[in-house]
Amino acid sequence: MIDWQWLDFESIPRRDLYEVLRQRQEVFVLEQTCLYPDLDGYDEAAHHLMAWQTIDGKRQLVAYLRCLAPGAKYAEMSLGRILTPAIARGTGIGRQLVAEGIRRAEQLHPGHRIRIGAQARLETFYQGFGFETVSAPYDEDGILHIDMLR
Repeated sequence: MIDWQWLDFESIPRRDLYEVLRQRQEVFVLEQTCLYPDLDGYDEAAHHLMAWQTIDGKRQLVAYLRCLAPGAKYAEMSLGRILTPAIARGTGIGRQLVAEGIRRAEQLHPGHRIRIGAQARLETFYQGFGFETVSAPYDEDGILHIDMLR
């Protein structure tokens, strides 16, 4: 059973925020060996989608993304910092996360397109949700990325 949380920054309990930031560091900085400023100033303006599951008797973060309003970073709303921690990979939670993120983002900002900066290797994955590639591949922190719109 997945417990979904969709909260603005101020509403995230401190322990949950700590776990989100810890997992973002684990995945984006340590696993992907990218030295970049994860704390980029956008979190306070975002809505955060967190998926929690009890595993071995402990509440664990199994998926996360953030949603920025149109105009906050791009003309369109955007989804970013999309992650699935190692403990939950291969379970299908990543697909559930993106679907749930799109649904909630479109409810929050109806009528707006969604932009993502996706790792190029995940292009087909995001195409499955209706995203179309709108840029040539570019290097971001040593990883090939593409911009996609839905």
